[in-house]
Parts: sequence; structure tokens; C-alpha cells
Amino acid sequence: MRSEPGTPSALKAAAAAGLLFLLAPLALIFVYAFTTEERSFVWPPPGLTLRWFAVAWERPDIWAALTLSLKVAAVSTLLALILGTLCAAAVSRFRFFGREAVSLLVILPIALPGIVTGIALRSAFGAFEIPFSFWTIVLGHATFCIVVVYNNAVARFRRLQGSLIEASMDLGADGFQTFRHIVLPNIGSALLAGGMLAFALSFDEVIVTTFTAGQEQTLPLWMLEELIRPRQRPVTNVVAMMVVLVTFLPILAAYFLTRDGGETAGGGK
Repeated sequence: MRSEPGTPSALKAAAAAGLLFLLAPLALIFVYAFTTEERSFVWPPPGLTLRWFAVAWERPDIWAALTLSLKVAAVSTLLALILGTLCAAAVSRFRFFGREAVSLLVILPIALPGIVTGIALRSAFGAFEIPFSFWTIVLGHATFCIVVVYNNAVARFRRLQGSLIEASMDLGADGFQTFRHIVLPNIGSALLAGGMLAFALSFDEVIVTTFTAGQEQTLPLWMLEELIRPRQRPVTNVVAMMVVLVTFLPILAAYFLTRDGGETAGGGK
């Protein structure tokens, strides 16, 4: 089959246009983080300065929100690694009644709109009279972080040969030794990739956090409030630029860890 002569150029132009559409807003955030104009955005910026980075560094409210976001992301990722790995092991290594239903229920939170998950969690916390706190945010984030870990782990478990586990048990290894020396080395990179993605998703989550935070304020919620009632617009862009970098690096690392395998990283979220 002979291809049209202009097809490659057209595809390249379409790809470039798509990337420009996706990345241009991010580029504007980076540019306006250096602008000298404080109250409004004009193009081109009247001048460039680094002073907003110093201002952001001295803002205690930013540090408090950043610390809370890092703690929530770390705990949510830890819970996701434990529960997601256990679910993946059960679904991939054992056959039982309702296995497919369990698999569907595990991945359901990442398929649902965030506002539905947030409303459901808020209603559940209210029904059981659970006060909003750090832990309600963690539980909310863990609902979709588990899916990311599960998707990566279950794909790797299905590629793990059962004969290796059987041989280990036949040679006298107990369950923990088999997991440590056979299972973990085979699924380690998938768990690391899933954990990185879970951390990135938790760190910049807004919708679910809005319904589960109460009086707590994570960094994304701080940014949302600053956009509604801005005090220093360039400071918000400085923080947004830092969030982009913090979330981009683990996602990039996760991509390189799983690009040669068949894992699915829950990309729908």
C-alpha cells in the first residue's frame, strides 16, 4: 500500500499543534512566575524578576500547605502500596467466586468523576460522625491511589511464572522468604512506578480534597483560594511551577520504569 506523500508532514504538524495546545498554558505559568507586574497579567510581561521566589519562600502559609500535601501524599502512597499489592496478589494468583467483581470494584474509584467520589466520602464521614482531619484526606486520596498501584502490580503478577513460587516453596522457603527473594524482585519496579504515580496524583489532588479536608488546607487548595482571592498573583504562579515540577518528575520516572512492560498505570485519572 502506497502512502500519500504529504501524510508524514501532516501528522507532524498535527502532533506539534496538539503539543502546543497542551503545553502553552504551562509555559505561560512559568513566564508569569517571573513577571514584575503584581496585580494583572499583560503580554508580553513588562519585565522579569526573581523576587517572587523569595516572597514565596518567606510565606509561612505556603510552607504549611506544602508540608500537609507531602504528608498526605506519603501516607496515601504507603496505604496504596500495601492494599493495592495485596489486592493484586489475590486477584492474579487465586481463583475465587466474585474475583472479577472485586477487580472491577477496586478500579472503580479512578473511573468515577472526582466530585462523585468526594460527595460519597463526605456523606460516609458524616453518617459515621467522623470529623474532618488529616486522616479523612488520606482516606480520600487512598481510594484512587490504590487503583494506580493495583493496575501496575496486577499486570506484573500476571507475568510472574507460578513455577518460580512453587519451586521456592518446594525448596523449603516459607511465605515471607518467597515473597522477599522471588516475588518482590519481580514486582519491585512496578510497585515503585505505581508508588511514584500515586504520590504525584495525591500531591496535586483538588476535587476529592475539597470534600474531605474540612479546615485543613493542602497546597492545591491554597492555590485555588489564591486564584479566587489573589494577594500576589505571581506567587501563585511560582507555587504552580513548583507543583508542575514535583509531579512531573515521579511521573517521568514511573514511565521509564514501566515502558518496557505491560503495566497499565491508571492513566485515566
